[in-house]
Amino acid sequence: MQTGPRPPVRLYCFPHAGATSLVYRSWRRLGEPHLLVHGVDAPGRGARRRERGAAGFHALVRSMAQQVAADLLAARERTPGLRWAVFGHSFGATTGLAVAAAVARQLDLPPVRAVLSGAVPPPLQRPGRLLADVPDEELLARTAADGGTPPAVLADPTMSRILLRMLREDDAVRAEFRAEASTLEVDFPLTLVAAREDVHAPPERVWPWAAHSTAAVRRVEIEGGHFAAVQRPKETLTIIADDTDPGEG
Repeated sequence: MQTGPRPPVRLYCFPHAGATSLVYRSWRRLGEPHLLVHGVDAPGRGARRRERGAAGFHALVRSMAQQVAADLLAARERTPGLRWAVFGHSFGATTGLAVAAAVARQLDLPPVRAVLSGAVPPPLQRPGRLLADVPDEELLARTAADGGTPPAVLADPTMSRILLRMLREDDAVRAEFRAEASTLEVDFPLTLVAAREDVHAPPERVWPWAAHSTAAVRRVEIEGGHFAAVQRPKETLTIIADDTDPGEG
């Protein structure tokens, strides 16, 4: 019988397409006391910008899983018994769940939960026009309409050029999801977060993620559009805290 507080949770956060872990920087000071927020970058992005980028879905997952596993082992040396969880939004939901599954196999240590936000599971994703074929102006206009990118980034020629490159790189990986991630199945719990006004991933298209886990699944609806979970981090972190509370059980 447990008598003391449970260890904290290191929360690995995976960004949406075209983004880096910087989108989660502010989350570190907003987290519940037991949530230790840590953003995860793909090779060639953010804190890993000097590395060669990963070619394809499986290479990306392997690289990010190595990063998470190494960080988790080091963190558990400092904090014995440290638990872990993942959060992924949109593109980051699929990559985050795949990375979580890989790390769980590698370390024989499953996360306490994976939180998937604003994403349609791979089997239900419809093939679309690859962004490589979309003109820059159109892609920037679509990105602006989604509301997830600061206007200053869209207006700056250098930053917008970098954004377009990252969006197209991620879209090439996303195109592999249906073939490469459709059979992804985990044995740890999921929390599914869906925004009611999300035109890309409405609740009824998010809930089928439940088929990808043999464990318990919690469904949470929030107000707002596609980026609601990222733009209202306090609310999202409260949802995650409810499912990873060190006093639970």
